[in-house]
Amino acid sequence: MDLRGRSFLKDADFSAEEFSAVLDLAGVLREEKRTGRERRRLEGKNVALLFEKTSTRTRAAFEIGAHDQGAHASYLGAGETQFGVKESPEDTARVLGRMFDAIEFRGFRQADVEMLAAHSGVPVWNGLTDDWHPTQSLADLFTMRDHSARPLSDVSVCYVGDAANNTCASLVCSGALMGMDVRVAAPESRRPTRVAWTTAAALAASSGASLSITDDPMAAVSGADFLYTDVWLSLGEPEELWDDRIDALLPYQVNEALVAATGNPHVKLLHCLPAFHDANTGIGKKILEKRGLRAMEITDEVFRSPASLVFEEAENRLHTIKALMVATLHGIDD
Repeated sequence: MDLRGRSFLKDADFSAEEFSAVLDLAGVLREEKRTGRERRRLEGKNVALLFEKTSTRTRAAFEIGAHDQGAHASYLGAGETQFGVKESPEDTARVLGRMFDAIEFRGFRQADVEMLAAHSGVPVWNGLTDDWHPTQSLADLFTMRDHSARPLSDVSVCYVGDAANNTCASLVCSGALMGMDVRVAAPESRRPTRVAWTTAAALAASSGASLSITDDPMAAVSGADFLYTDVWLSLGEPEELWDDRIDALLPYQVNEALVAATGNPHVKLLHCLPAFHDANTGIGKKILEKRGLRAMEITDEVFRSPASLVFEEAENRLHTIKALMVATLHGIDD
């Protein structure tokens, strides 16, 4: 299998076999790092990290992953380049492609990351757009695979809450790609986009995956192996929307009652982070003062419970992003 030169702009860009191969490579790289035996496969490579949106895990994973593998990463933050202001995405792509061996983009428009891939001549990786978050789903499925004795095709995951965002879009598509039982529990107003759901349905038709959606969270989680949730207000959305979101999504909070409704004593919890599980953030304090809520999409008890895999999932961003860089710049097979 040869993924060299390939871009990864959305989950459906890879076949199930290719997706699995990247996860396998992530396991190898994680073991190498943990045992101090890591080989530098990307010596001499230069990677551009083009960010319009702020980041913790995505930036750290790309920078550390590149460094571990011997590559140099150049962070180009919001307001630090002419991208989209005085220079078009196409022109930026042509410039960066002549200087760098690959480009990571984290921003708003999916069209921009696609423009970079079309005109740079080098692999481009989507670190997040308003439509998709494919590097997150690599870590999600890697984490689920770690904690299941069965293949992913026999695993069920239920996404609960705000399903109209990029994280849910990538989860349903990657899960459908891998033949999983993928469920969504969300109100009518916050369901996946038509593009995301249609893409997932097409993938499910080929893989044999089960894909379902409902506004009944208690029914949706029954028997699930993994529960997944995300913040109720996505990056870049105005805080003025909080009241409406809370009113719509509070019945979908991942709490002890919802976990119990799975009927699965071994159920595990996933969250892409950051999470509003307490009032120890600026926004958390505002919501506590205004609404009297100490938690939103997930309660602190559940977030900190033994069932929670959220910080392991966060670490796995590093291993899977590193595997993506190695696979598309160096190759999977040595």
